Amino acid sequence: MNTQEILSHPFTWGLALGLFFTILALYNYFRLKGELGRFRRHLSDKLEIEAETMKKIKAEQENLRRENESLRIKVNALNELPDRKLSRDLEVYARAEKKMLVQVPGFAPAWETAKSEAHTELMEEESGRSAPRRIFSRLFGGGQQQALPGRPEEGGKHPSETDGSVQKGPNTTTVTTEPAERL
Repeated sequence: MNTQEILSHPFTWGLALGLFFTILALYNYFRLKGELGRFRRHLSDKLEIEAETMKKIKAEQENLRRENESLRIKVNALNELPDRKLSRDLEVYARAEKKMLVQVPGFAPAWETAKSEAHTELMEEESGRSAPRRIFSRLFGGGQQQALPGRPEEGGKHPSETDGSVQKGPNTTTVTTEPAERL
């Protein structure tokens, strides 16, 4: 058999095609195996990085929890100071006032009038046009205070909240109370 007959034989063509596809398949196999190994290394690196990040996040979260608890304790301690209690009480009263303005229909005009009168009185006291009432009430006992005309209670208090001694005049009612802690 000569070379010409061997190349024209169908077995030779089949063997050549088989070898070509085998080489092509092996090439793709090793290329994909290398790519799969690269993807595994990439995934491993990514998981390590994510594990480190999660570890840092958990440590930071725990640190923030401790700091938050410490700050909460400090805030509670600061809220116990007398000045802070007064500020807190003032905030409570301001919020209660806003709720009353919205919820009680007849409260708003009377409250705004009383508030503007109190503001005017304070401005007069601060400018020196009138004597400060707070100082005199603390120095001289402030046991008797005059209420608004026609109202039996003082400052929104019910008569049952006082010590009970009520004195009535021609147009006003005066309620005697124990000196209370004032702002």
